[in-house]
Amino acid sequence: MAIDRRLGPVRRLAVLRALSLGDLLCATPALRALRARFPRAHLTLVGQPWMSEWAKRMPFVDDCVAMPAHPLTSEQMSVADPASWDSFVHTMQQRQLDLAVQLHGSGRLSNGVVAQWGARQVLAFHEPGQPVPPNVIGQTWPKRGTEVGRLLQLVRALGLPAHAVPHVRLFHPVEDADRRAALALLQAHGLRPGHTTGWICVHPGAKWPSRRWPVQAFAEVARELAQRGHQIVITGTEGEHDLAAAVQAQVPQAINLAGCTNLWTLGALIDGARLLVCNDTGVSHVAAARQTPSVVISSGSDVARWAPADPVRHRVLWSHRPCRPCEHPICPYEHGCAYDIAPEKVLHEALQQLGDAQACSRWRLS
Repeated sequence: MAIDRRLGPVRRLAVLRALSLGDLLCATPALRALRARFPRAHLTLVGQPWMSEWAKRMPFVDDCVAMPAHPLTSEQMSVADPASWDSFVHTMQQRQLDLAVQLHGSGRLSNGVVAQWGARQVLAFHEPGQPVPPNVIGQTWPKRGTEVGRLLQLVRALGLPAHAVPHVRLFHPVEDADRRAALALLQAHGLRPGHTTGWICVHPGAKWPSRRWPVQAFAEVARELAQRGHQIVITGTEGEHDLAAAVQAQVPQAINLAGCTNLWTLGALIDGARLLVCNDTGVSHVAAARQTPSVVISSGSDVARWAPADPVRHRVLWSHRPCRPCEHPICPYEHGCAYDIAPEKVLHEALQQLGDAQACSRWRLS
């Protein structure tokens, strides 16, 4: 593909991706491709406040600017404080960007945000039929395709050859210090002897209730796996403590670490696990990045868009319903897409994964 002649030299660029963990991980191949296209440019990630720590570990990003609350982010639905927003816009304008890249969806709201940065050139998706300003290299928002593929499609409009990104593996950093911290956390919560080189992570939470498989079903699967001698580690955020506690109530030998982990110890737990059983949520993408086998129950979401790229290592179970993909935080129907997936089916897939030679102990630390 020929390089767009409007682009010119790029010394400073910023990328908007102010969504959740899974969304960010799905953007890492595109971020890696941008670094390959502009190896000497200063690349800034514009995202949510928690991303600043994550960006420090990302070799293809130079820094991170936290965006104030804005309606375009799924976690921050309130309108930003005007003073905070003006300060943010001023910060971005002061950077005198050569290129701003909008990796934040169709552009209905996000293109207006990026336009305020005053970049010389913009790369952005736009909705069908929407006019494209003169300084924008635009791509129509795809109706189909994986999230990773869509974002790479946009970046390739800059003239990046397909072979420049040899794979689309997601990136999530885990260091030995994270592994040691995770192992210490497990041992402090009663990790049984003989299980220090592999466990099964069970993650019953998801941001929206409509994306959650019933907690009772998670408990049934966890109990059966525990009875077969596997160490169960329940993960989740502090806000998902009740979900995790409901699983542990039926699997008392499980280790409940909901609310006890940070981004890095959670990544290390998944990195060291023999298997992850979870909803279609951020941790499923962490497993994809760390190549940890998983069984993912997809309730409501767009499977073709969000399923991990490797269908052998990551088994995604889902039921077709005419209301998919769901845009409701709480299902207004009977949540059939979740109840259609029987615990027996999940257990069957989990045992198949555990029987695979690749699902052996992930790492060992003394």
